[in-house]
Amino acid sequence: MGKAKTAFVGETVEEPKKEGKKRVEKPQKVHIAGLKGGQRIKTVEAGPIIESAPASAETTAGKEEKKKRIKKVRVRGKKWQGAKTKVNPEKLYSLKEAVKLVKATSYSKFDGTVELHLVVKKVGASASVTLPHSAGKEKKIEITSDETIKKLTAGKIDFDVLIATPEMMPKLVPFARILGPKGLMPNPKNGTLVTDIKKAKSFSGNSLNLKTEKEAPLIHTTVGKVSQKEQELVENLETIIKVFGGPKQILKAYTKASMGPSIRLKVSTE
Repeated sequence: MGKAKTAFVGETVEEPKKEGKKRVEKPQKVHIAGLKGGQRIKTVEAGPIIESAPASAETTAGKEEKKKRIKKVRVRGKKWQGAKTKVNPEKLYSLKEAVKLVKATSYSKFDGTVELHLVVKKVGASASVTLPHSAGKEKKIEITSDETIKKLTAGKIDFDVLIATPEMMPKLVPFARILGPKGLMPNPKNGTLVTDIKKAKSFSGNSLNLKTEKEAPLIHTTVGKVSQKEQELVENLETIIKVFGGPKQILKAYTKASMGPSIRLKVSTE
């Protein structure tokens, strides 16, 4: 075995300062074993020390990311599970059968809402429809007047439908940013902009303006209450399905109570 040789590493070592003396660089000695006699090391440089992050921190961060990716599985209650057993998921129910089943599978203590959900062929489909029967809550209709303008100026909106004549529209323009997003701005397409005030008085509160979601061909609406007569609910369903083109334009249709399982419909306008 050769004798251990000494290599010098260029590291600055500060000597205690004395008056009149300059700072000197003093090499630090490093012992390297295994060198044979006559061998020399010209230069040995000390590189920077890099501290790695604790492995435990990386592991914790990874676990948190995995938790975010895992989707939570929705666990249904016993009442929903019991109601679901009454519905055959493979069957397409006629409107009459479906309405009876909606009433039988609704398990809410309150008077539930009967919903209709449609999958249509294209995004952007829309329609205005007047239901033959009430769809639940009665809508408050207001015919635009100077009193309406005063309420809007004060920020008060206490109506569900706003009807106006062309003469009143310029007075409503300043409130377009408030009325527009709420779907309250009078429009000829939905029948809320009328030329005759008599027509405004005959406007039905059962009128609905339906359209798909912005990025999906889905339509969601209500057709009535669970407590309503079966025939009324059937006729409301028929009206909406017909206005959207029936089986030619509707790919899938489901109805359900607000607290109850979905029931797939046999779409037909006959």
